[in-house]
Amino acid sequence: MKKLLMALTAGAMAFSATAAMSADALTLQLKWVTQAQFAGYLVAKSKGFYEAEDLDVTILPGGPNMAPEQVIAGGGADIIVDWMGGALAAREKGVPLVNIAQPFKRSGLMMICPTETGITEVADFPGHTLGVWFFGNEYPFFAWMSKEGLATDGSEGGVTVLQQSFDIQPMIQGQADCISVMTYNEYGQALAAGYGPDNLTIFNYSEMGNDLLEDGLYVMEDTLEDPAKVDAYTRFVKASMEGWQYALDNPEEAAEIVVEMDDTGAAEFDAQLYMVGEVSKLVDAGDPALDLETYERTKDALLAQDIIENEPEGAYTTEITDAL
Repeated sequence: MKKLLMALTAGAMAFSATAAMSADALTLQLKWVTQAQFAGYLVAKSKGFYEAEDLDVTILPGGPNMAPEQVIAGGGADIIVDWMGGALAAREKGVPLVNIAQPFKRSGLMMICPTETGITEVADFPGHTLGVWFFGNEYPFFAWMSKEGLATDGSEGGVTVLQQSFDIQPMIQGQADCISVMTYNEYGQALAAGYGPDNLTIFNYSEMGNDLLEDGLYVMEDTLEDPAKVDAYTRFVKASMEGWQYALDNPEEAAEIVVEMDDTGAAEFDAQLYMVGEVSKLVDAGDPALDLETYERTKDALLAQDIIENEPEGAYTTEITDAL
C-alpha cells in the first residue's frame, strides 16, 4: 500500500509539473503602477482564472516615464495595456501595435479648475496654465484644444501647458490653474483634500464628447500570424474578462487583492476600493470588443491634430473577441 501511495504521489507530481510546463507563458505590461485600474487582470491571476485557461501570466507594473509601447517593442511583454492615442502614434513610428480587446468603453479623464481661478467654461482658458500628463496621455488634451481652436504654446489667446506630475500637487501648490485627473484616481485625491463640485469647475472628457479610447489590450502585429499565439490571446482575454466581472461583483475582495499584489506597499485599501467603484462605470465586463464608432472618433481626432499623419490600417482586430 505504501509503495502504491508513493507511486500515486510521484505520478501526481509529475502530472502537475508537466501541466505547469505546458501552460502558455504570457507577460502583461500595465500602463501604470499596481492599482485597481487593472483590477480585472490582478484578480484573474489571483483567483486562478488564467491558470484555468492553461496560461502562466506574469503581470509587470508600470510607472512614471515608462511607455508600454517601448516595453513591448523591446520584447519585454507579449501584451500591453495602453491608450489608443499612444498605440496609434507608436504604430505610425514603426511599432506595429494591434488592439485585440477594449475592456474600457468610456474615458475617466477630466480637467478640474478651482473656482477661485475664475474658470467656468472653455472660453475662460486663454491666458491660463493647464496641467497635462505626457508619455501618451497628452493626446486627448491636445485633441480637445485643437477642436476648440486654442493654441497650446503659451501665445496670446492660447494656453500654457505644464507637464504635470501624476497627482494633484500642481493645483494645490498653484503651479497650474487647472489639472488633469482620472475619475478613479486623482479626483479621489481632490475630494480627500476638500475639493468637489461646489468649489471646482469640472470638464469631463466623456460628457463633452472629447473622450478618446483609454485602457485597451495590444499585441505586436506579427504575433497574430501564429495560430498558437492567437489561441493564447483569446484565452487571456476570456480569463481577464472573468477577472473584471469578479472584481466588479466583489469590490472589497478586489481591493484587497490589489493591495496584496502591490509589491511597493503603496496601495491603500480605501483608495483601491474607491477606484474599483469608479472603474466599474467605465468597464464593460461582458463585452471586451472594440467599439468601432469610438475608434473612428479617436483616430480622427489624432489625424486632425497631426499626432498621426496617415490613416491607420490594421490597427485593430476583432478575431480575438469574435471567438469568445
